[in-house]
Amino acid sequence: MTEAAGKRPRSLQEVAQRSRGISASFDHVLREFLDSFYLMETEERVIAIKNEPDPVGAIHDAYLAAVAEHLAWRFDLSSPEWTEKPSRFLHKPFFAGGLESLKATLLVESPVAFRRRMLFVSENVLSRPREIAARPIV
Repeated sequence: MTEAAGKRPRSLQEVAQRSRGISASFDHVLREFLDSFYLMETEERVIAIKNEPDPVGAIHDAYLAAVAEHLAWRFDLSSPEWTEKPSRFLHKPFFAGGLESLKATLLVESPVAFRRRMLFVSENVLSRPREIAARPIV
């Protein structure tokens, strides 16, 4: 196992790089990134989403921008400029899960950062067990 393969990705750039590999799926690598992100300090979070990931395909390119925008909003960070590039938006809607019966639910539940890119996902799409540790105590 390479050194990089043994560590969770610490940026969206790494998610894009690793998800192009033969053995790594986008969803798996993104979940690993989220596990890292939720345990980071504020400065590390800014760095993790700041730089534009390389293109990996229309849906994933839009998805990475939605993730960056949503995480920026969730953790009161500035949304990176690259998330507003036209290449980070879909021209046709994408519904996660692929089931016709879920479309209405996904239309309603999708977080704004995803919905405005025509990505329709569940409201807890970025939830991870480690996220609880990242939530501020109110």
